[in-house]
Amino acid sequence: MLAASRSILRIAPSFGVLLARAVLIGMLATAAAAAQGTADSYPNRAVRIVVPFPAGGPTDILARVIAQRLSEVWGQPVVIENQPGANTAIAAARVAKMPPDGYTLLAAMDVTMVLNPITTSNLSYDPLKDFAPITLASKNTSLLSVRADDGPTTVKELIARAKASPGKLNYGAGIITTRLAGHLFNREAGLDVQYIPFNGSAPTVQGLLTGAVDYIVDGAATSIPLIQSGKLRALAKLNSRPLPALPEVRPLAIEAAIPALDDISTWIGLVAPTGTPRPIIDKIQREVVTMYADPVIADKLEKSGISAASSTPEEFAAFVRKELDRWSQVFKDSGIKLN
Repeated sequence: MLAASRSILRIAPSFGVLLARAVLIGMLATAAAAAQGTADSYPNRAVRIVVPFPAGGPTDILARVIAQRLSEVWGQPVVIENQPGANTAIAAARVAKMPPDGYTLLAAMDVTMVLNPITTSNLSYDPLKDFAPITLASKNTSLLSVRADDGPTTVKELIARAKASPGKLNYGAGIITTRLAGHLFNREAGLDVQYIPFNGSAPTVQGLLTGAVDYIVDGAATSIPLIQSGKLRALAKLNSRPLPALPEVRPLAIEAAIPALDDISTWIGLVAPTGTPRPIIDKIQREVVTMYADPVIADKLEKSGISAASSTPEEFAAFVRKELDRWSQVFKDSGIKLN
């Protein structure tokens, strides 16, 4: 009898563990079913994509193409809200605090996720903790451009003009990435020029058109129509990837014989506030991949100078971490002091 009692006592804890596991599995299954149900009904109202730049720049152009297709597929409005300021930090900090329900997304850039954390103390958001990555959306080409009517015709001529008038020429850029690229170009070429800041791509291009600056480093999307119409001239691109809209433009690393400028590109991705249900993240990611497979969408972006790119959320997260490591070292080695 005693042996039997001991046997029962030995069995009882195992039964309790099994029961607890069964309850936990049931709870997890219920939660998963609820999350999937939320994704199935998502979206049932307007979705907002916050763009941390003024209208007209590469991020804005890409976001509007994505928003239009999502609206068509979902049958719900997908609206663009432009909120520039503080090198994208104002919009990023705001979106980070939004409810994690998939109804507010951020069109984040390399500046948002990489350069701000590297160059800014007391940043109002944490790119790795405050956002759930959805997908990489594009890898863009930046251009070194001048006015077509009075600007130099080659990179070598630009360098010669700047060296002939030390401290007289101005260059413009709208984000930290392009400012860093311009700084590296000026330093490696031995140029003494003045930097003029702008709040995004469209104002940067406008500054070149109006004569506020003599040359700019900026994303290709905003400049391409003006280059094709003969108002601006692209002297070089800041990577070696093909740029179908401007096939004759050569890499700056070759034109200026500066290997350090071989690949300085901007990129854009979609993120949501941390805690957004994974089924919703996956649903958005799948839609982006699907739309990029459409030749009409791909052609529209290509003609705008935007190179479409997509990824899984995990691939995007790994890409951001790799970029953080890369640019941390570049910024440290450059000795650049940003004000």
